[in-house]
Amino acid sequence: MAHLVQTMAYVGETPWHNLGQQLPAKQPIDVWAREAGMDWTIRETPVRYMAVDSDAGAGAGTSSRAGTSVSELYGEPMEFPDQKVLYRSDTKAALSVVSSRYQVVQPKQVLEFYRDLTEVSGYELETAGVLKAGRKFWALARTGKSSTLKGNDVVNGYLLLATSCDGTLATTATPTTIRVVCNNTLSIALSGTSSAIKVPHSTSFNAQAVKKQLGIAVSQWDNFMYRMKTLSECKVKSHEAMNYFLRVLCQTDAQSDLAPGLTNERALKKVQAMYEGQGRGAELQAAKGTAWGLLCAVTEFVDHERRARSQEYRLDSAWFGQGAALKQRALDVALQLAS
Repeated sequence: MAHLVQTMAYVGETPWHNLGQQLPAKQPIDVWAREAGMDWTIRETPVRYMAVDSDAGAGAGTSSRAGTSVSELYGEPMEFPDQKVLYRSDTKAALSVVSSRYQVVQPKQVLEFYRDLTEVSGYELETAGVLKAGRKFWALARTGKSSTLKGNDVVNGYLLLATSCDGTLATTATPTTIRVVCNNTLSIALSGTSSAIKVPHSTSFNAQAVKKQLGIAVSQWDNFMYRMKTLSECKVKSHEAMNYFLRVLCQTDAQSDLAPGLTNERALKKVQAMYEGQGRGAELQAAKGTAWGLLCAVTEFVDHERRARSQEYRLDSAWFGQGAALKQRALDVALQLAS
């Protein structure tokens, strides 16, 4: 089976997913496009099929008679106007079949989104890459925002822009955080609502409009970190910790559309052990015996320990799939615990 990650690049220290090749800092967009494998375009072509006459088809496999036309033997080429095929410009490999109204976002558009943010607003690209042979691609930039909880537990702010060309992901800009001590990722969300800006592929992607919306979302950083500080000051008893993990991992409190089998006894024991000291940063003052520690144990499990076919699959899940949903649930339940 082919790897999910085709190519990837990063600057600075090795990212949490341990994938990609390192670049020097402050590289131009063109270098990022080349090294991250995003220097190709998505092209499109109509869906075509061969319409064979029923009488001609009945004779298929027999010797053709003199004077029989090619179209009678092999069918007439036709187009299906409601759909189109997307394919890579470099390898000509097919990516997907989508609606004719589907609006494509090109790989380099994802990188270009950050050009003025890096040149004017102090953002710095840290990682970018391609998943699923080109069907999904992303770029992650540090925003310059940073907060420190008790015991020098540092949390930095990031902006993730990702999209797909196979209908699995809208073009999505997500303000997110990374806890430095363990490289855990967590999307900024309050009151059960994500700060992500989503642009469906039924509409054209307007980068400037998205940035204007993000101005509001990014401003939630202080409020979000205030909530995280509240979690770090919320002491948790052992039975509360177990109830938390049961609610998050086993959904004991409500029906959920998370896939069955997402968690098991191994996962429960692993997360509990990480919370009790085995996890990265579990002994820091902000995390030890607190609701923040509970949340960090789950996010570390999803990003680093949860069973997956490969590290590439784990990355895809942690950012865009079941892992991301599990981390959102962990945040929601932690905030309820501290309220």
